[in-house]
Amino acid sequence: MGKRILVVDDAAFMRMMLKDILTKNGYEIAGEAENGLKAVEKYKELQPDLVIMDITMPEMDGIQAVREIRKINPDAKIMMCSAMGQQAMVIESIQAGARDFVVKPFQAERVIEAVKKIIG
Repeated sequence: MGKRILVVDDAAFMRMMLKDILTKNGYEIAGEAENGLKAVEKYKELQPDLVIMDITMPEMDGIQAVREIRKINPDAKIMMCSAMGQQAMVIESIQAGARDFVVKPFQAERVIEAVKKIIG
């Protein structure tokens, strides 16, 4: 059984790209969410091995979602996705408990390298 990943991004095509990269590399998609609120709900329900979380989303941003998920499970493994120029937000999300980040536009190798580092 592959490691299960929850993919969170408000853009459907970004989720598709990530799912494509991950499944090609033997990971299983546990589920997906389009904002932080849904991400927290799905995390509770699915207990994935890893969450790949966009930073800027409607309803609840990625940083707040990281905090909420880590209340549920302090050991939750979360990786952020950021656009160029979001360094301050990346730092804030790492302080909130994210393990690593990848920058959009995604490079498949970098995504997989970061995922492997976190969950193997």
